[in-house]
Amino acid sequence: MSLYIEARIRTDIDALWSHSQDPAQHQRWDLRFTEIDYLPMAPGEPQHFRYSTRVLPGLTVAGTGISAGERHRPDGTRTSALRFSSPHPLSLIEEGSGYWRYVPDGDGGGVRFITGYDYRPRWGRFGSLADRLVFRPLMGWATAWSFDRLRIWLERGVSPEHSLLSALAEVLLRLACVGGVALLSPAAGVLIAVLAALLRPLPTTPAARRCLRKPPLRARAPKILHTLAPQESR
Repeated sequence: MSLYIEARIRTDIDALWSHSQDPAQHQRWDLRFTEIDYLPMAPGEPQHFRYSTRVLPGLTVAGTGISAGERHRPDGTRTSALRFSSPHPLSLIEEGSGYWRYVPDGDGGGVRFITGYDYRPRWGRFGSLADRLVFRPLMGWATAWSFDRLRIWLERGVSPEHSLLSALAEVLLRLACVGGVALLSPAAGVLIAVLAALLRPLPTTPAARRCLRKPPLRARAPKILHTLAPQESR
């Protein structure tokens, strides 16, 4: 999987599972999605779902996917895998697949929440270049930021909506400080801008830098992912 994100969250595995597997909860903390809806399913079948992302006011990109999970594994971990695709011509992502792993952390008393995913961009060579230079790094950042947003929710009880406002307020405050100093001295403004970028966010402000972005060992997709054939996404 090309993208790997890991967050250590001090919570119990049932709480983390419900906040990430329930679409109503998931869409609250994940910056990548505006809405997620489960579609009707028969007993024993994988879960089909529909997702959408508001790119601009009045412009929404939508897609569909299929997922399956292993909630009770002999080693105490849990796994969820999915495949997804979007027919929308403005969606850079044509189709992709990924997984979530929930690994109890015996040392820290929490859970290692891990995701790995990859996708195929559309728009030919231009799409591949735009993905490599802009979109893929942005997706990695958004995933990590969202994972830390979820961590703050579960550990501190700060709602995703409140943490987003906290993040926006902190960014605006830093920009105001940089702008104010730059008006007095451009050289000092550059120095303050560097310091503002390096300064750690507040504990209640989500930050992608708090998450692990490279796997400690070679990461492999779970076997359950191979049970979801790409053509099953609808």
